[in-house]
Amino acid sequence: MSTDYQSARVALGARLRELRTEAGLDGKGVAAVLGWQRSKVSRLELGKQTPSSADLAAWAQAVGREDLAGELKGRLVGLETQYRSWRRQLAGGHRARQELAIAETTVTQTIRGLEVARVPGLFQTADYARHTFEANSEFRQIPRDVEDAVRTRIRRQDALYEPGRRFRFLVWEGALHVVTCPREVMAAQLDRLAGLIGLDTIELGIVPFGAQLRRAPTHGFWIYDRRQVIVETISTEMWLDDEETIALYERAWDWTAEAAVYGPQARRLIGRARASLDLS
Repeated sequence: MSTDYQSARVALGARLRELRTEAGLDGKGVAAVLGWQRSKVSRLELGKQTPSSADLAAWAQAVGREDLAGELKGRLVGLETQYRSWRRQLAGGHRARQELAIAETTVTQTIRGLEVARVPGLFQTADYARHTFEANSEFRQIPRDVEDAVRTRIRRQDALYEPGRRFRFLVWEGALHVVTCPREVMAAQLDRLAGLIGLDTIELGIVPFGAQLRRAPTHGFWIYDRRQVIVETISTEMWLDDEETIALYERAWDWTAEAAVYGPQARRLIGRARASLDLS
């Protein structure tokens, strides 16, 4: 979990504890009023559990400070805007998040991305995307709206052909060898990736095995203009928009880009990955 997210959650928990103390209640007392387990009160106050909006409204009422319910909910919204759990985002399936991706792409002129373990969604074939969504649905145990999600992801790719846009992506060579779909699907995906090289809106760099790096590319991220950075973890998607954080991710992107190869050299690395699939 992000340290920033955890710090904000701890601060919210401290505020809940402060309000409880001011009301003259101990943990057992507020749990009794709310009909909760004492352990839940403890987890919330220590920042070990994220409260729901209903939890915060109930807490404000229990401590006699209903006037502060808005403040508490505002803190929660701040958490959820910047740190969006996949459990909530994908509760109804993948399509809604893919629609959001289209909206973000529409208002962005330049996207810079780094992927270390997969092909960027903007460059995926329908078959590769289908296997990605199917696996994620099973992993997260969410509704399977796979075909709707695939269509929406492919529709987002229309932006690749719009004059004036820029898509500058770095892909770690290892991502070309991560096979999470049938090998013939992966082969077609690599062909698609090679075919995008040379398009005037796309700058695709491959970071080779053995490249000299100033810093290891520890995880993927996408930078939308200089407006925000989106980072995925297993449980959470972070939407980060403060200037200092954006500058840090820009530096990470620049340092990685120093080691990337482009054009014919990038095609050769993609071709090497395709050959390793051994489809004979």
